[in-house]
Amino acid sequence: MRTRIKFCGMTRPGDVRLAVELGVDALGFVFAANSPRRLGLEQLEGLRQAVPPLVDAVALFMDNPGSEVAAAIKILRPTLLQFHGGEDDAFCRGFGLPFIKTVPMGQGADDAVMARKRYPSASAFLLDGHGPGQPGGRGERFDWTTIPPLGKPVFLAGGLSATNVAQAIRTARPYAVDVSSGIESAPGTKDGDKMQQFVDEVRRADRSSHE
Repeated sequence: MRTRIKFCGMTRPGDVRLAVELGVDALGFVFAANSPRRLGLEQLEGLRQAVPPLVDAVALFMDNPGSEVAAAIKILRPTLLQFHGGEDDAFCRGFGLPFIKTVPMGQGADDAVMARKRYPSASAFLLDGHGPGQPGGRGERFDWTTIPPLGKPVFLAGGLSATNVAQAIRTARPYAVDVSSGIESAPGTKDGDKMQQFVDEVRRADRSSHE
């Protein structure tokens, strides 16, 4: 099975179009209050128009009020939601869309085991390298050998780049890899060469695993 690729923190339509050309499966759009990649509602229509059918648009939140989540959904029309904060299962599923729950792995695997019980409605879990209560997207990696069985697809994030994603795939065998800062020249500004190199390394890792 090939490893899916999600580029997160997209802020520019041109970056979205290049990601699509590279064959990326999902694109993340951030609404977390303290993120340097946070989008305003006025940016969403142009970004959404750049996402073609069969590519997932993922809306990312961290303890946003329900009204903000609903407003972003109305304009962005995402196919998936992603929650980074202390939202409970009922809140996450309450918008009628499948959701990914992010789990901080900065202090080990206990939070992942707990998340499996607390979020039975989650479609997948995204494991990031930050600590509890911290925002993701900080480029912090964790020990990929500590991932417990979760019974759902696992998205691997945290400090990934073209230099280490092949090793991460070989070690963790995730359903998907998620990258933000590892393909940027500045927060929210993607680097075309880094995007290309990341995709190339994922494909190379997949090919080597089938040889």
